Amino acid sequence: MTKIIIIFLSYIFILSNSSLAADDKKLRVGLLAPFSGEHKNLGESLLLSTQLALDEIDDENIIIIPRDSGTDDKDKLNLAIKEIINNGAKIIIGPMSSSSFNELGKYRDTIFISLSNKEPKISNNVINIGISLESQLQAIEKFLVSQNKNKTLILYPKNEYEKFIDKKIKLLKLDDNKIFKYNPDPRILTGEIEKLTQYNQRKNNLEIRKNFLKKKDDEKSKNELKVLDQLYTLGSVKFDSIIVIDFENSLKSVLASLVFSDVDDESVVFTTVNQWFDESMFRENSVKNLYFPSVDIKQFKKYNENYYKTFSLKPDEITILSYDALGLIYYIWSKNNGIKTINDFFIKQKIKGKIGTFEFKDNRVLQQLKMYKTENNKFKEF
Repeated sequence: MTKIIIIFLSYIFILSNSSLAADDKKLRVGLLAPFSGEHKNLGESLLLSTQLALDEIDDENIIIIPRDSGTDDKDKLNLAIKEIINNGAKIIIGPMSSSSFNELGKYRDTIFISLSNKEPKISNNVINIGISLESQLQAIEKFLVSQNKNKTLILYPKNEYEKFIDKKIKLLKLDDNKIFKYNPDPRILTGEIEKLTQYNQRKNNLEIRKNFLKKKDDEKSKNELKVLDQLYTLGSVKFDSIIVIDFENSLKSVLASLVFSDVDDESVVFTTVNQWFDESMFRENSVKNLYFPSVDIKQFKKYNENYYKTFSLKPDEITILSYDALGLIYYIWSKNNGIKTINDFFIKQKIKGKIGTFEFKDNRVLQQLKMYKTENNKFKEF
């Protein structure tokens, strides 16, 4: 891996530095990535993803100028930006994190195509193309409406993202929804979910009904008792759909607690966010019918296969965004015969990339995500 990166970096540096003064008609694009620090592997993967995009575009007029932005290092970030600008680039892919955005305002004449997913709003000189929570919630909302679900329970943890999620939830137009914020500690979570779903009451309802039927001697009562013996609780919950805004092990804990509390995923629609087709959901998820919005799975698989075939490595899933970022920049540059300001990106037509279709609307970048479900150890487009 290191050898590949060194060869590629050397090639890019030589090409960019030798070509800058020669031809002003070339498209120069900076790349801010963490080539050092704890996220070094991600930075290298972003660079290789950009190489894939270059190969597909196949235009010698594109020059990539990569620089190390470090990890939460303002000095290194500013140094990298200045070096990129000095090498003639007015458009930069990156940074990944929204925590760096305060620094970007210093460079008003430079356009940043960030991979952050925190905020789809286009702010001054920054365009975020990450898969935003706003886009995901819009896809889920549309899906639940199509399924005639009108009593939605929205769950998310009490943590540093709580206020951010609060703001995004207000954008939903679901007729009737209830919000529940849970303690992320698994030892507390299960008890909270039990109270939320009235588990003890429904379990008690079952025992009361069974005891009543045991006193009966008619055939109908006996048959009903046989059915109830297969159940854990009796009575429905007060919602017909769930949105869990969480990820990884914390998400799995919430889903497990819901199943333990006997919330049936046949009658209640389970949806979630932040999924990149994580196959561990098959092994560790007790919810069999889980729905989520995501990027185009066919393009995602094709990208992963091409990446592995080219570099014998598996890419970090977020790197598909840098692939699309370069494609977007090249499209705008070719269409307008250059890029002068950020306004050049405000186009009316929808753009189809590897992640799917996205558009610039109301000063926002919104993705039109597809809905998928887990079914028989596979991801199936709904």
